[in-house]
This record gives sequence, structure tokens and C-alpha cells, in this order.
Amino acid sequence: MVEIAIIMGSESDMPVAEKAFDILDQKEIEYEVEVISAHRNPEKLEKYIKQSDAKVYIAIAGLAAALPGVIASHTDKPVIGVPVNAKLDGLDALLSIVQMPKGVPVACVGIDRADNAAILAQQILKT
Repeated sequence: MVEIAIIMGSESDMPVAEKAFDILDQKEIEYEVEVISAHRNPEKLEKYIKQSDAKVYIAIAGLAAALPGVIASHTDKPVIGVPVNAKLDGLDALLSIVQMPKGVPVACVGIDRADNAAILAQQILKT
């Protein structure tokens, strides 16, 4: 059983995601990595979430950053959003992640801070 699923909206998010890999590898926490766009592959994303046994999701996305919210809409497990500095210094992605509607909670770390997302995921797993 995988502890954490790391989902990126695009391959271009890999340099940010690698910060999480480093932390999780050091802590010897099992994780898996997927690249699934909430905009281009919504059916694939929904199917993945429904079949996943992950306990926590880390969603890494830039621009409109719908990925964390879409994941949260398909699960009751914790979702941590990582906004990526793709445009507008990442503020567009940050605001997209933190402004979720009532009933769709998503935790959010700082722009490009996948390392903090990994630490937060580890803390959630310890509870």
C-alpha cells in the first residue's frame, strides 16, 4: 500500500516535485508519482483517485491549478496543494488552490514548496 500519491498536472512540474521526492526518500515513506491533468484528462484523474489506496495526496499544479480541488472533490482523504510558479510568480496558482469552495478542503503550502508538502504529508500520516 502506498502512503502518498504525488500527482502533477504536467511533466514541467517535475523540478518542483523532486523536492518532495527527496524528503520522502530520506524518511523512507512509500509514494507513487503520476502526471494527470485535471483539464486534459479528467476521466483518467477520477479513475486514478477512485482506485488509489494512497492515504494522502500531494497535487502539484501551476496556472489555474484546478488539480488539488478536483482531487479533493473525488476523495475524503487529505489533499495538499503545491502551487507552481509558472506565470504571475505563482500567485494565480496559489489563489486557485487556497480559494476552494465550502465542502472541498485543500491544504496549501507555499509556491514551489513541495518539500513542505512532503513534511506536512508525513505529519498527517503520523496522526
